[in-house]
Amino acid sequence: MVGFVIWVVGLVLTIKAALEIGRLYAPWEKKLLAIVLILLTSWIGLFFYYFYARTRMAGWLSE
Repeated sequence: MVGFVIWVVGLVLTIKAALEIGRLYAPWEKKLLAIVLILLTSWIGLFFYYFYARTRMAGWLSE
């Protein structure tokens, strides 16, 4: 049961991160690459996004 709750929390945070990246003004290829990287790296990608990259993502993805 606890594992299921952790999985749901991870799923919700991943969807939230993907939506935030999708709203950025950047080329769609770069946004898609960032979303796929977060999906593939699972919890490590989420921690990296929410604790470090969230405020810097727009600058990294800009042209």
